[in-house]
Amino acid sequence: MAQRLALRRLLSLTTRGPPAPPGRAFGTSAGLRSTFNVQDGSDFQDRVVNSPKPVVVDFHAQWCGPCKILGPRLEKMVAKQEGKVVMAKVDIDDHTDLAIEYEVSAVPTVLAMKNGDVVDKFVGIKDEDQLEAFLKKLIGA
Repeated sequence: MAQRLALRRLLSLTTRGPPAPPGRAFGTSAGLRSTFNVQDGSDFQDRVVNSPKPVVVDFHAQWCGPCKILGPRLEKMVAKQEGKVVMAKVDIDDHTDLAIEYEVSAVPTVLAMKNGDVVDKFVGIKDEDQLEAFLKKLIGA
């Protein structure tokens, strides 16, 4: 329940709304700069495929338990990269066409994209060390 409330608060802040309450502002603001929700196909094209930075694409669903664990963990790790990579969140129920195009058959599926090409991918939950290695490989650090 607490996770759901925190997720709702975070999602409402990414689209609109007041700043996070004191005490939470530092933890969420870094993630907001580096993470965004894909709005539609042209938004995906503009902000992911045409991105000058490497992009981590998190294909998820509201009903997916593992997605609720991986999403915040991945956002935290992307925020730690200090702008070297951005994260796009794609809800497969809202963007079935993108899920089909990128051959997503299970969630969570995470793609690493560079210059519009998929360069790496994983399905399922990863721990922080595995996520850090995944991101470092994408960034080239």
